[in-house]
Amino acid sequence: MKIDHLALWTADLERSKDFYVRYFSATAGDKYHNSGKQFSSYFLSFANKTRLEIMHRPDVAEHRKTFGAEIMGLNHFAIALGSKENVLALTEKLRADGYTIAGEARTTGDGYFESVVLDPDGNRIELTV
Repeated sequence: MKIDHLALWTADLERSKDFYVRYFSATAGDKYHNSGKQFSSYFLSFANKTRLEIMHRPDVAEHRKTFGAEIMGLNHFAIALGSKENVLALTEKLRADGYTIAGEARTTGDGYFESVVLDPDGNRIELTV
């Protein structure tokens, strides 16, 4: 058994797609649009066949998360980059491009090397080895 995909609401579908394609080399499938429900989405595929569905519907209120706020539900997802050097490099690239670094690169108490960044909608992404 495996998780097939995760899904995230986004305020701006194209902005979100471009973020994951640019920084994580995701491949975007065809845009799906249901005019009756005013729903649009993309499935984004990553090299290891992991998928992320990004979704937009105008009546879904934008929810800005504040770093440190604890709410029920999905807290973060992690993307393995293969090395500490890749984690550091992408963290700095995202910082330089104006994205929020919610957790500086470090080795955690359980031995993981990671940083935490926020995507354009404030979703937490752990960048790991």
